[in-house]
Amino acid sequence: MLDQGAPAPNFELPDQYGERASLADHRGEYVVVYFYPRADTPGCTTEACGFRDVYDEFEARGVTVFGISDDPVSDLADFADDYDLPFRLLSDEDGAVASAYDSYGEKNMFGNTFDGVFRNTYVVDPEGEIALAYEGVSPEDHAVEILDDLADLGVEA
Repeated sequence: MLDQGAPAPNFELPDQYGERASLADHRGEYVVVYFYPRADTPGCTTEACGFRDVYDEFEARGVTVFGISDDPVSDLADFADDYDLPFRLLSDEDGAVASAYDSYGEKNMFGNTFDGVFRNTYVVDPEGEIALAYEGVSPEDHAVEILDDLADLGVEA
């Protein structure tokens, strides 16, 4: 995991509509960068819908939310449409951005070993530094946890 106070690695990735999104474009505001393993799987859907359900609170605080996985853009578009996700999902197909955030590597599931995305989240502050870091998060109520921690930082509506 990246440490609090460390510079957040910049990235530019396509979103669910094929449009480019860059962390640098959001300098001056707080940004939630959450990494999730696979679109439209139970845990990832729970996590995404959690952000969706409180998204108005993130917007009211001026906080941008990016969800990043190694899914292709077409899968992200379907995922966003199926669950009415109002924030941008970014496609990191080669895992380079997730790797830069210590959120990509070897995983074991059902006896298979493969490279994939770890369920980690970072909050980047307006100066582009890591303000909060969450490793191996539980998808349920994670978005509310972040809102509470943002309030502790003085980020209110």
